[in-house]
Amino acid sequence: MTVYNKESLLNDLRKMGINPTDSLLVHASMKAIGQVEGGADTVIDALMESVCDGRLMMPMHTWKQMSKEYFVYDPKTEEGCVGIIPNMFSKREGVVRSLHPTHSMAVWGKDAEEYIKGEESCTTPCPPGGCWDRLRDINAKILLLGVNHIKNTYIHSVEEGYKVPERLTEETTYFEIVMPDGSRKGVNMKRHYNRHTAHISESFQKLAGAYEECGAAANVKLGDADCILCDAQGIYDVTRKVLSHEINCIIDRDEIPAEWWRD
Repeated sequence: MTVYNKESLLNDLRKMGINPTDSLLVHASMKAIGQVEGGADTVIDALMESVCDGRLMMPMHTWKQMSKEYFVYDPKTEEGCVGIIPNMFSKREGVVRSLHPTHSMAVWGKDAEEYIKGEESCTTPCPPGGCWDRLRDINAKILLLGVNHIKNTYIHSVEEGYKVPERLTEETTYFEIVMPDGSRKGVNMKRHYNRHTAHISESFQKLAGAYEECGAAANVKLGDADCILCDAQGIYDVTRKVLSHEINCIIDRDEIPAEWWRD
């Protein structure tokens, strides 16, 4: 059994094309990587070093626990429902966390505090102009580390921007956000919902072939983990092209016609 260390992980990141000045968003499965000296801390060290002059971002979603009954979101204490790597990363020195009550993001590096500004005013999970939508504006790369597009939150933001119907609740849920000064800000927010499926993102994998063929995503490795490295702008362009043919096709169709992304 291979045991990986920081240098071997850094080598894998370089091989896949991660550069020191990149903006990199990571969805991660620690289990998929295999045995690592130092565990998740070493993985985080390698990721931070790989973009030492850029920006590292990870989801800190709390949608799973936030509800009408559990409605107070405190970014300083609320654990994300995203696994050990993002939760440990969010506690590192210099990492800041956005104030979105269900789809927050932890960010470290270049202009981190500026990047997360304004999320307390969001009224949907991944709205136009929010942290998720602006990944393409900063030419971000998205690393699906040991997971696939089912975990690719960015696709939700593309759908929101394109106003795909039947993606959000009609009613809102009231949340209170604990602000940096200790005060609370109330917000009424729509949530992800589709009457045909409990988890909208389970359909995103239908676009895997389209993303790969169009060069928006590539299969790579980190340790033992099968990974997908995506270009945010490329994912946006391919998704928009497919949706232009049939707005609700990602859920409504079992397969997406290949000619829709090839024409």
